[in-house]
Amino acid sequence: MPAVSRPTSKDVAQEAGVSQSTVSLVLGGKWSGRVSPATARNVRSAAERLGYRPNQAARNLRLGTTRTVLLMVPTLSAPFFGPVYTGAARVAARHGFGVVVSTWPDDAAGPADSPFGSDEAIDGVLASSMAAGALAEFRGTPAVMLDSGPDDRPGDRVPTVDFGVADGMRAIAGHLAELGHRRFGHVAAAVDQWTFHARAEALAAAVAGLPGGALTRARCAIDVTSARDAAARLLTGPARPTALVCDDDLIAAGAYKAARALGLDVPADLSVTGFDDVLLATALEPELTTVRLPAEELGAQGMTALLDLLAGHRPAPRVLPGELVVRDSTAPPRG
Repeated sequence: MPAVSRPTSKDVAQEAGVSQSTVSLVLGGKWSGRVSPATARNVRSAAERLGYRPNQAARNLRLGTTRTVLLMVPTLSAPFFGPVYTGAARVAARHGFGVVVSTWPDDAAGPADSPFGSDEAIDGVLASSMAAGALAEFRGTPAVMLDSGPDDRPGDRVPTVDFGVADGMRAIAGHLAELGHRRFGHVAAAVDQWTFHARAEALAAAVAGLPGGALTRARCAIDVTSARDAAARLLTGPARPTALVCDDDLIAAGAYKAARALGLDVPADLSVTGFDDVLLATALEPELTTVRLPAEELGAQGMTALLDLLAGHRPAPRVLPGELVVRDSTAPPRG
């Protein structure tokens, strides 16, 4: 006889039209002050209609009992996120917590899309570099957002730890302007995340404030081949830029390849800048001018904020400044 599929909390959430975290709050008896009575009644009614019964083992491992934090990142292949984990794990270990890691797909709508559902044995979530719309899914789950922008929604806001990426991009624009550049090309990450929107807006505003400043932009995936093709489009278009500003050091590596394929020398014919200052920045030749973001400190500050949240406090938003690191990939424009 075929096994009968047991309804899950995700099924209840879909039936009630709410998030899984709301289902967990209501059925776990922790909804008061966080969920309206009408929503609580709706969730309980949906669970009854579906015949849903919470897993007792999961109930015994509810939030606040396992001393485990979930760190969610977009990818495990990008070198940037290793130090984020290192910083988070260092602070967590001092307080007797462990950290597990999961990837967050670019098209995810919320924590329900993670392999770790709302009934999993975690105390809280550190979510890095996520689209702003996913913030809403963390109502009721202790969570801190990293490098995802301020939570400007009304109500109970999610604590945030961000980089000062706008200041970093303004520092790059200022450095290139001092060298004499006025024609900028932006090789922009085609990723719907706050950090890349903030970089684009800051660069556009900085170039617009320069006498004679001009900015062209081409978008790409964060990989060398896509970045090479985007940079080539900028370099073969009208009014070729004298400087390419790249959203990421890996994108800058693609810009180097495009320049060399066109016979352009970096930096004599073309200045190139990156962002993040991962190890690749000093492996490139010439070494890359970029903005150093304190990735390990992001993880450490995020974990500190989450521990404060679990202790019943409301941590204030934090912003970590970046640092412009000038190397040999930038020079005055030729002529």
